Amino acid sequence: MTLVKVCKTADVEEGHGKVVQAEGMAIALFRHKGRLFAIDNACPHMGGPLGEGELYEEDDSCDVICPLHGYMFNIKTGDGVNFPTGVKPYKVVVEGDDVLIEV
Repeated sequence: MTLVKVCKTADVEEGHGKVVQAEGMAIALFRHKGRLFAIDNACPHMGGPLGEGELYEEDDSCDVICPLHGYMFNIKTGDGVNFPTGVKPYKVVVEGDDVLIEV
């Protein structure tokens, strides 16, 4: 596995997502309660851009809602909430102000 620098910590707003590129892959990066999480950007239904979706918080869980058809995925695990399959999660490492994703 390789760590790839994708952005600066200040580039990801609290409660929002951002689409970043790592070795030719589009990855959705989110900031939730100060922590960063990354999952595949493409919804398995029709490829909707998850990094552009809204976050939905309930208790300690945080899910992203696909902007195309409303399917939800857990930003920590990639598990599908109301869809039968999930998306791949990625390990996020913060070094100083740099955000790195393990691909």
